Amino acid sequence: MAGRARVWSVMAVALCLPLAGCATPAPGDTVKAQVQRLLDRRATALLGHDEHGWAATGTRTAYPRLRALPLASWTYKVTAVRRTGTGAAADAELRYRIAGYDTAPAVTRRTLTLGRAADGGWYVTADAPARSAGRQLWDEGTVTAVRGAHSLVLGTGASAAELRGYARLADRAVPAVTGAWGTGWARRVVVVVPPTLDGMAALLGSPASEYRGIAAVTTAETGTAEDTPADRVIVNPEAYGALGDLGKQVVLTHETTHVATRAATTPATPLWLSEGCADWTGYLGTGRTPAEIAPELARAVREGHTPDALPADRDFGFTSDPTRLAQSYEAGWLACRMIADRWGEPRLRAFYRAVGAHGRRAGAVEEALKRVLGTTPAEFTAQWQRYTRDQLDRVRSGLD
Repeated sequence: MAGRARVWSVMAVALCLPLAGCATPAPGDTVKAQVQRLLDRRATALLGHDEHGWAATGTRTAYPRLRALPLASWTYKVTAVRRTGTGAAADAELRYRIAGYDTAPAVTRRTLTLGRAADGGWYVTADAPARSAGRQLWDEGTVTAVRGAHSLVLGTGASAAELRGYARLADRAVPAVTGAWGTGWARRVVVVVPPTLDGMAALLGSPASEYRGIAAVTTAETGTAEDTPADRVIVNPEAYGALGDLGKQVVLTHETTHVATRAATTPATPLWLSEGCADWTGYLGTGRTPAEIAPELARAVREGHTPDALPADRDFGFTSDPTRLAQSYEAGWLACRMIADRWGEPRLRAFYRAVGAHGRRAGAVEEALKRVLGTTPAEFTAQWQRYTRDQLDRVRSGLD
């Protein structure tokens, strides 16, 4: 049966049988309209789990890689078609939703190579990321999907058993984040596990050097703060795999916090606040001391170098000096921990939302400090410096 299926796929592509979907173009049809109908049929076949129908529209290579994806929608919009000597190339916008997770379609750009059939119809010979567009997980290999109680883990190059390990940690992260930030979010998370660091970088459309040593990142694929699809927590399997059990849990809880706070996170939100709150949530209940959580900043304080100011956004760049990057995360964590300690956790949440609601960066923190915490930037910075020294001076006395 497997061999017969392969013969069917080849014949369907080569002969463009009308019953399989490669109908002869109608007189007066534009090439763009013909290709759009072809891709509509291809999308319908994928959503209907119709492998023969998919194969009849062209290459079937991607189908085995895609079939594990739990899709709610999958549509192409052809934006341009260029004729070539042997066929054509089409630029298309692909929109898709993961069933049960995405509230709006994720959007990516694809370039499809098309062949011409004897009857004048078209068929797909290749479907690849457009120039400068990030790759998708199925471009890296066959997708395996594992469902948790609060999570969906999608991976390539890893077994289902390995992916279930991610799901267990994500399922612990979701209720932990809900406990800290409330129920006003989807309370579910999609974790994407590419095979390598290079695979992670390809999904993000950036050089691998930017993510070396970074265990995971969270990215909103499309939408606005008011209408955002489920973010993807994208794992660097190399850095993540080097962590212990606690580190892995902290990472997934940190990234899940970004998912939960996405609607309240805007261009007005400085990274010290968004990353600091994510770390604050990640470390809640772990029993780790400040010196254990902030070793690089503790070392600086021990050497008499308490920072003069909270870190700027540029200090969080993945290409920054590793020590400076670590200190920036640790400084943001201590600032958020101080707010929770001195003003209470509800005020920390209110402060976060007030900053994001400001709409623009200028004045956002200053206004929220005054309105929510009753302080000024200068007073807050001085308090944070004293708090940092107080918490990390325990290193000197051996109390860490």
